[in-house]
Amino acid sequence: MGTLELTMQEEVSAPVRRQRKLGLLFWLASLWLAVILTLAILAPVLPLQNPVDMDMLERRAAFSSEHWLGTDGLGRDEFARLIFGARVSLTVGLIAPMIGLTLGGALGLLAGYFRGRFETLVVGSMDVLLAFPPLVFALAVTAYLGQSIPNLTIILGVLGIPAFMRVARAATLTLARREFVIAAEALGASHARILLRELLPNVILPLLAFFLLGVAVTIVIEGALSFLGLGVPPPMASWGSMIGEGRDSLDVAPRLAFLPAVGLFLTVLAFNLVGDTMRALTDPRQGAL
Repeated sequence: MGTLELTMQEEVSAPVRRQRKLGLLFWLASLWLAVILTLAILAPVLPLQNPVDMDMLERRAAFSSEHWLGTDGLGRDEFARLIFGARVSLTVGLIAPMIGLTLGGALGLLAGYFRGRFETLVVGSMDVLLAFPPLVFALAVTAYLGQSIPNLTIILGVLGIPAFMRVARAATLTLARREFVIAAEALGASHARILLRELLPNVILPLLAFFLLGVAVTIVIEGALSFLGLGVPPPMASWGSMIGEGRDSLDVAPRLAFLPAVGLFLTVLAFNLVGDTMRALTDPRQGAL
C-alpha cells in the first residue's frame, strides 16, 4: 500500500516539477521574444518614421519627442531602424533554421532509421559540408549571387543542415529500437508509416528545441556578416549593420552601436534560454516517447 501511495504522489508531483523547470527567466525571455516579434511583424503599419530617410542637419541628434532614440550618423531615425533591423534579423534568423530543420531533419530521420550505406553517404556528405569554411562559403555565394536577404537566408540555411541532421539522427537512433517501433514492424507497418506515425512525432520535439537554439546562433551569424558588410545591402537596416555603422561614432555617440548590440544580445539570450529549457523538457533520455 505504501508503494502504491508513493507512486501516486510521484505521478502527481511530476507535472509540478516540470512547471518549476520553466522558471522566471523562461517567462521573461518568452515575454521579450513576444514583444520583439510583435514589433517586427507590425513594423510596416506602426507610426514610425521611414528608416532610410536621411536628414544631414539632424546627424547624431539626441533623444527627442520626434526621434525617441535620436538619429544615426546620416540623420536617420534610430528607433525606426532598430525595429526594422529586428524585422530583418528575425526574418533571416527564423527562416534559415527552417531550411536546416526541414532538410537536415529529414536526412537525419532517414539515416537513423535505414542505416547502412545511406547513413554512411549522408553522414559523409555532412562532414564534407562541415569541413568547408563557412565564411569562405558565404563570401563565394555572396560574390556570385549578390547581397540580398534571400541569398543570405539560403546560405545560412544550408550551413545549418549538418547540425539538424545530427540531432535528428541521434534521436532516431535512440528511438528506432524502442518497443513501439518494434511492435509496429511486427504488425506489418510500412517504412513510411513507421517514419511518419511512430518516429517523426518523437524526433520533432528535440528538433524544435534545437531549432530555437539555431535561431539564436543564426541571428549572431547574420549580425556578424552584416557587421563585415556581407549581410543585407544598404540602406536596409539590420542589427549587425547598425553596430558596424555605429562603430564610427563611438567617440561622440556610443549609443548608435550600443543600442542594436543590446537588442541583439537580449534576443539571442532569450532564444537560448527558451531553447535550452525546451531541450531539457524534450530530452528523449529522460524517458520521452
